[in-house]
Amino acid sequence: MTDPDKTPWLIPSDGFALYDALALLRVSFQFMDGRIDPPSSVHRLTVEGMQAHCYSGGEIWAIGRPLFACMFLTPKSDSLYLGKLAVKEGMRGQGICRTLVDHAAIRAAELGLPALELETRVELAENHRAFSRLGFTIVSTGSHDGYGRPTDFLLRKSINLSADS
Repeated sequence: MTDPDKTPWLIPSDGFALYDALALLRVSFQFMDGRIDPPSSVHRLTVEGMQAHCYSGGEIWAIGRPLFACMFLTPKSDSLYLGKLAVKEGMRGQGICRTLVDHAAIRAAELGLPALELETRVELAENHRAFSRLGFTIVSTGSHDGYGRPTDFLLRKSINLSADS
């Protein structure tokens, strides 16, 4: 059996793969149910919402056909926001998350953005450790509307924008 192709590809805004990405996200984020408060926004995510993300300048990238990993990218004024990153259970531990983060860094550099940013919930210590290993640093805390305590961490990773990197 050969290794699957791990090259990221852009899901078109009208692509059927949006349905596959949504299904992967729902399954991959289930472990958070009952662990995080408020619940994950993935419960409110729809294909139409994913299309709107694409139409407004965001991108959804995937790995695999059929897909086994995905992430959302959203350009901000000073960073590229990486959200909704998921890797199928049986594919974890093979460097796929690193491949997606590395690809996000390439996209940030192409867009002239000096950093990647992402948010992870306070309760998900395993995510903090994983993203720390990938070069992210916690830079602030945030709270969802109606919460008087921190509910998430903002993590940031600087990107080398020089042409010789």
